[in-house]
This record gives sequence, structure tokens and C-alpha cells, in this order.
Amino acid sequence: MYHPEFIIGIDLGTTNSIVAYTEIAASDERPPEIRIFDIPQIVANGVVENRRILPSFIFQPAAHEISDGRIALPWDKENKCIVGEYARQRGAEVPQRLISSSKSWLSNGNIDRNQPVLPWDGPEDIPKLSPVTASALILQHIRDAWNHRMSSGDERLSIDHQEILLTVPASFDAVARELTIKAAQQAGLKHVTLLEEPQAAFYSWIASSNDQWRKSVKKGDLALVCDVGGGTTDFSLIRVSEQDGDLVLERIAVGDHLLVGGDNMDLTLAYVVAKKLSAAGTRLDAWQMQGLVHSCRNAKESLLSDPNLQEYPITLLGRGSRLIGGTITASLNREEIEQTILEGFFPACEAAAMPVKAPKVGLQEAGLPYESDPGISRHLAKFLAQQKKDAAEPVLLPTAVLFNGGVMKSGPVRQKILSILGTWGGAANGNPVREIESDDFDLSVARGAAYYGLARKGRGVRIRGGLAKSYYIGIAASMPAVPGIPAPVKALCVAPFGMEEGMDINLTGKEFSLVVGEPVRFDFLGASVRRQDAAGEIVEDWREEIEEIAAIETTLDGDYGKVVRVTIEIKATEIGTLELWCVSVEDGRKWKLEFNIREQDAIGR
Repeated sequence: MYHPEFIIGIDLGTTNSIVAYTEIAASDERPPEIRIFDIPQIVANGVVENRRILPSFIFQPAAHEISDGRIALPWDKENKCIVGEYARQRGAEVPQRLISSSKSWLSNGNIDRNQPVLPWDGPEDIPKLSPVTASALILQHIRDAWNHRMSSGDERLSIDHQEILLTVPASFDAVARELTIKAAQQAGLKHVTLLEEPQAAFYSWIASSNDQWRKSVKKGDLALVCDVGGGTTDFSLIRVSEQDGDLVLERIAVGDHLLVGGDNMDLTLAYVVAKKLSAAGTRLDAWQMQGLVHSCRNAKESLLSDPNLQEYPITLLGRGSRLIGGTITASLNREEIEQTILEGFFPACEAAAMPVKAPKVGLQEAGLPYESDPGISRHLAKFLAQQKKDAAEPVLLPTAVLFNGGVMKSGPVRQKILSILGTWGGAANGNPVREIESDDFDLSVARGAAYYGLARKGRGVRIRGGLAKSYYIGIAASMPAVPGIPAPVKALCVAPFGMEEGMDINLTGKEFSLVVGEPVRFDFLGASVRRQDAAGEIVEDWREEIEEIAAIETTLDGDYGKVVRVTIEIKATEIGTLELWCVSVEDGRKWKLEFNIREQDAIGR
């Protein structure tokens, strides 16, 4: 057993990564404080500073940058790659050596995410990394930075012994989640639990309200979490209800995985600047456009973060001798950025609008599968339309919105979304859809993850996500063989209706036989009407009330055809999966089966 001193929340973002933490041992009289961990990183040539934000960029430096010690870290004098702020700076100058958006690549099912493919389209002479390894490098930097600053030789304070909540998009599929865990393991992180980012953002709001959140929402409220990050857009709906006189929160819907966000906006802004340069007689090549995209990202983040900043200079390396000083200069101002984002990504639309599907070209470049329609407002209309219960209503309209993500620092963007929602109909009692005030759009996910760790220990408010069905797994009956008649399959209840996410159930006192080493089939079943079944209950005649949901055919590790006596442990995770662990009675070895409750698919290993 490990005894953690801290709960650590890690927001592994597409553009920026944040770490928050809190002490577990704080007394009830002294509520635990959630702090942001300042991450040491290279910020300039040979300069290391502590920063609250670690940009999620990896730069593969040339040999001379490694040999002269300019990228040495306090914990690694032989460091060979740059992670963080200086990586972003160097990437704007030499984009072919930069790895960015590794989190988006981690969810790209069109490639082998374990193969070294990044930087995508990079020159052959530059070493490449897999999306898993790139994500692991960012997490490893966080791990080493924590141990350098926080443990000070005290092994108890090492990150290896702490409880870690690592956030992922709510829309990550089962494979992307598994690869996120794999990246964490490669980075040396232990005791990791995944948590959905929109939920974390909502938890952060609860934590920052100092228990006053009940005054900001009321029974019957339906809160939309609108999270527009660097690479993805996530929507979630949380209902406010009442139980035993207390307000309770329940997440009722999660949107699709939408690969549209800050990356798309950076590219759009780059076209804006390129058009201005072209009008002045300067045309950019593909190499310069890559650098311009990264420069526009810096401009967007700076202008949206600092309300006093009105213009941001952009400098590009030239490619011709006629350029003065070998550079090209341009600029972006606040009005250009806000108008580009508002008109291109949040266009006014009807409640019945659907994302526009562009005609598909037969041959396409391999790469990230971005959404063909960048109109986030149309994707929001589709999401809300999918949740409606009354066919006469165009959408299920929220009563309040919690915004998250760096793009939402812009007041005009938030107001545009609220205005669009207002045109889709009045909220409850004719009141307009209101904004739930957020204290920070960059740090909230990491803070919320740390708060959730406290809530799991009974020291905070939990967002309920009870199962809407009872779930079962098929087990073959033990009976003498009958010619021509297969052994009947019974339904073993492994997750009862209403089981809360984060809960564990052990079917103690019940043993089963597990076949390993050869192809086998597992049937996952579900029932909406059998709400009384308890975990461990076996239903023999189930065909009329229990339906087949998904099945997996797999080969579990072990000697061919061996039958192992096992008990079963079940966990409903915070990311919408049901984990079944078959545990050997003899030696404790475990085999995992995983079923995605939301997507209705399953994997086994």
C-alpha cells in the first residue's frame, strides 16, 4: 500500500499543460488549498525558469544545441530535447523540428499511434517520435520537475507515491484513453486515474466558489460545459437536481470527439497574415507558413490573455537575399483575431442547423482528421438537438454555460455563444441563458482534477454519473454436455443500475472459470427495466428483459486452453468505462475487460 501526501491534477493539454496539487493531510478545520505547481523549463537559450504553464511542445534541437549545454536541465545535464516555452519559441523559427498537438495525434485512429511519425512530414534526418512517446516526454518533464522541486530527497514526497488525476477529453475513445495511460506509464507515473476535462472544469468552479456554488445554480438548472481547447471542442451537460433537501449534480450527456479548436484558428489567422503580406508583394513558401502558424498561435494566446495588449508583432525568417536583415515582419491586432474567430468559428445559425459536410476527395493527405466544418456553433446545435426529449423542440436548451479553454478568455467569443443560444429559444421561465463565472480558463482543468481527488475522499462535492442501465456479462452454465445443444448462457450482473462512477465492487465469495491462451468470446448485456438486480446476481432466463449490447473476441494471456479460477472486481470509471478485472484465486494475476458504456464497445487484454 502506498500512502500519498498529495493529490496531483495534471491537465495534459493540446497546447498547454498545467499541474495543480493539494495536500491530503489538511485537517477539517483547515480546508485543503489547491495550488498550481510552477514547472521548471527552458524559457530562453540557457535559461531555466519556473512557469505555471508548460507549453505542450517538443523541439528536436540540432547537435550543436545539445553539445554546448544550452538545453541542460537542473535534473538532466545531458538533456537532448526541449519541452515547454523554449520549444515553442524555437519551433516558430524552425518548424520542421517541432512536435505539437501530440494529444490530438494520440486520438487519431487513422495512424499507428505507437509508431514514430512526429513531426509529421518532417525531414528524414530528424528523429521522429510516436504520439505516445511524445505525450510521455511531456509527462516525464512534469514528473522530473516535481521530484526536483518538491521531494528534495524525501522519497515520501516523490511523485511516484502521490495520487494522480490525469485529464482527457470527454470524447476520447477507449483506445485513446488506453494510450494516455500507456504514455503515463512510459513517463514513470504511477497511481494514475483518468478524469474527463469538462467535469474537471466544473469541479474547479465548485472549488473556487468556496461552497457558494449552491447560490449560483438552482434545482432544474441544466449547465452546458463548453470547452474549446487547443485541438478539440468538448460539450457536456450537467443537471442540477435535489435529493434529501440538497442540490446534487449529475452529468447526463457528453458530446462527440470534435477535432476543431485553437489549432484551426491558428491556421486561419496565418492565412489572414499571409494575405496581407501577399498584398504587399511578399509571398510565403510552405516552410514559412509553418512558422507563421506557430507565430499566430503566440499572437492569439498573448492578445486573448492580456486585455491591455492591442497588437502583437510577428517576425518570420526570410528565404531570399533581397529581404532586409533576412526577416519578414507583420502583426496581428486584437480586432483581427476576435473577428476572425467570431465569424469563422462561431457563426450565427438556426437551432436546427447541422455541421456542413464538405464533399470528400478520393485521395487525401494522411494527417489529423479535422472536422470538415469549423463552425463550432453548428456542432453545438447538433449536440443539443441529440439530447432533446420532445420532438417539437429544436434543441434541449441549457439554462447556464460554463466556459473553459484558452479561446474563452475572449469576452466577445463568450457573448457570441450566449447570443446564439438566446436565438434558439428562451431558457427556463423565459430567462436568458446565463454564464457561470469562471476564475481562470487556463488553470481550471488541473485545479478541478485536484479537487475531484478530494471529493473522492468525501471532502468535496461529487458530480453524479450513475449508470442508466444494469449491466451484465454472459457466463456459460456448468452442466453435462448435450449433443447438438450448446451450454445455456446466464447473465451475471456486474454493475447495477445507478452505480456511481468511481465506485468499485468486488464479487467476494463467488468464483468463476476463465479460459486463457485461446480465442474466446465475452458478451456484454444491458437492461433498462431490471433496476432491482444487485451486483453478483445471476439471471437464468434473461432474453425478454436483457439485451445484448456488445461482444469481444480476444485471447487473454496465458497457457493455451488453461482454465483459471478467478474472482471478479468491477469499477465504473470517471471516463465512462466499465472495467472488469478477473483475478486469479491462486496467484492474484489479473486480466482486464473494458466496456465503454457511452460508446457501447469493448476491449479485452
